[in-house]
Amino acid sequence: MRITVFGAAGDTGSRVVTEALDRAPAPRLLIVGGAATLTVPGTGGFVIDDPDFPADWRPIALACAEQLTVCRTTETDVDWAYLSPAALLEPGKRTGVYRTGTDTLLTDDEGNSAISMEDLAVALLDEAENPAHHRTRFTVAW
Repeated sequence: MRITVFGAAGDTGSRVVTEALDRAPAPRLLIVGGAATLTVPGTGGFVIDDPDFPADWRPIALACAEQLTVCRTTETDVDWAYLSPAALLEPGKRTGVYRTGTDTLLTDDEGNSAISMEDLAVALLDEAENPAHHRTRFTVAW
């Protein structure tokens, strides 16, 4: 039996996720977070520490960072994976082609880090159908 929950938010969402994890024979949790805690290539710093990081985005970035910390530090049998998108995530074209990485922001030859919402969704569904990341964070970009 496979139970899939998308967009679980708030108290109701928490109850739905808890129920799904209780009923699932082999619990698997996929979380989509943010790019703020990815390491910037060549600097060793985090995306969120960049002076140009938008102040308006900081609260959600910190919440995403806390989610990742909880995943990494909580003792659980749940097989989780945390997906951090590229730095620029916008509506666009679905190509079905993307690169994967771990804790470092993926950039192209010009230093850009981007992926469309459509390709992020493809990456998430690919991970749900064919798990490749277990109890770790991964990132995707073009």
